[in-house]
Amino acid sequence: MAHNPFHSYMPQALQLARQAAEAGEVPVGAIVVRGGEIIGRGYNQTRTGNDPSAHAEIVAIREACTALNTDRLEDCDLWVTLEPCTMCAGAIAHARIKRLYYGAADPKGGAVDSGVNFFTAATCHHAPEVYAGFDEAESALLLRDFFKNRRD
Repeated sequence: MAHNPFHSYMPQALQLARQAAEAGEVPVGAIVVRGGEIIGRGYNQTRTGNDPSAHAEIVAIREACTALNTDRLEDCDLWVTLEPCTMCAGAIAHARIKRLYYGAADPKGGAVDSGVNFFTAATCHHAPEVYAGFDEAESALLLRDFFKNRRD
């Protein structure tokens, strides 16, 4: 069997999602990776930061851009536990993320393979390679448990 150099960063993203849940935020975590090094981390902080744009992906992208002192992440990958929404898909496109890996699909709010299918729109100026379903069951369970606990 050939050696597979591929490494999943979803466990780190899931840990960030758990941190979000502990803070009372929707449990979504994101990691930006460049050359095998994590350069951006984020989890949802919309409520704790009073910032509707503070989704996990955007927090991680901001940190990565600051680390590299640039607004472009052309040779970077983004790992996120939930399918990105339209706002985050726009940020991914503007940052020129090379590859997007996500966990659970989001039929209600997702914009990559659900909803508006943002990256296939004629007006989208950059589309990353997209890979879905990484640790999907664990990502979905975190979200289900979070919303179940809020209802109880």
